[in-house]
Amino acid sequence: MAKTRAYENRVEVLQGTLDMLILKTLQWGPQHGYGIVQALRANSGEMLQIETGSLYPALHRLERKGWVRSYWKQTESNQRGKFYRITATGKKQLADDLGRWQRIVQAVTSIMDREPEGDAI
Repeated sequence: MAKTRAYENRVEVLQGTLDMLILKTLQWGPQHGYGIVQALRANSGEMLQIETGSLYPALHRLERKGWVRSYWKQTESNQRGKFYRITATGKKQLADDLGRWQRIVQAVTSIMDREPEGDAI
């Protein structure tokens, strides 16, 4: 039952938001795909659980845009893995995205904090 409730409480991430979250994660340092997923999961208190079917298309999209670069390297488990790092252009994009995100959060908070007037439905 608890596992079902945890699943129901997971947050689905919109495409643009996922790009921003990946860039933020890579700002902490280069990472392979599984490491990005783990970082997002751990740093969101297990709320954000990104599936590989969403992650890798996003990473490829970010790479095409020049916001991340990839390279091959040995992983902690001594296997060859593809690592990603944020570029200078990606850092600029992240700053732009963060500003836009903060405005969206402020707008939604304004709506959610507003009390109903009179006999509002």
